[in-house]
Amino acid sequence: MTEAELKEHLEAAEKSPKEIAAAVSGLAPEVLHRKPAPDKWSILEILGHLADIEIVYGYRLRQMLADDKPVIAPMNQEAWAKHLGYMEMSAPELVAAYGLNRHGNLRLLQRLKPGDLEKSAFHPEHKKDVTVARLVEMMAGHGTNHLAQIERLKKG
Repeated sequence: MTEAELKEHLEAAEKSPKEIAAAVSGLAPEVLHRKPAPDKWSILEILGHLADIEIVYGYRLRQMLADDKPVIAPMNQEAWAKHLGYMEMSAPELVAAYGLNRHGNLRLLQRLKPGDLEKSAFHPEHKKDVTVARLVEMMAGHGTNHLAQIERLKKG
C-alpha cells in the first residue's frame, strides 16, 4: 500500500461515522427497529455492529502491531447482534460509540511506523495471514457498505 493509498483509506474511514450519523438522524423508532426479514439486521443492529466491530478492529490492530505471531480470535457477528442488546440502545448512543471507537483506531493508525502495514496476524476462519494494510482497507470500506444497507432499510 502506498502512502497515498493509506491516506485515502484513512480519510474514508474518518468520514464514515459522520455519514452514518447523518443517515440515521431523526429516524422514527419504527424505522430504526424494522427488520427486513427475521434473519436480517435492523438499522439499530447495524449501528451496534459498527460500534462493536471497531473494538474488534482495534484489538486486532494492536495484536498485529505488538504481538509475535498473533492469531485473530474469530467473532460471531450474528450472535453479537442477537445477544448484546443493540435493539434496546438508542441510535445516538450507538453512533457516538462508533465514532469514538473509530477515532481511537484512526489515532493508532496515524502513528504507524515504516513497515507496520506489512505486519500481520493469522486469521483461522480465512486460513491465512491478514496484514495491517488489508485491515485498513477493510475499515475504509466497511462503513460505506453499511451506509448503503441503511439507505435501503430507510426506504422500507
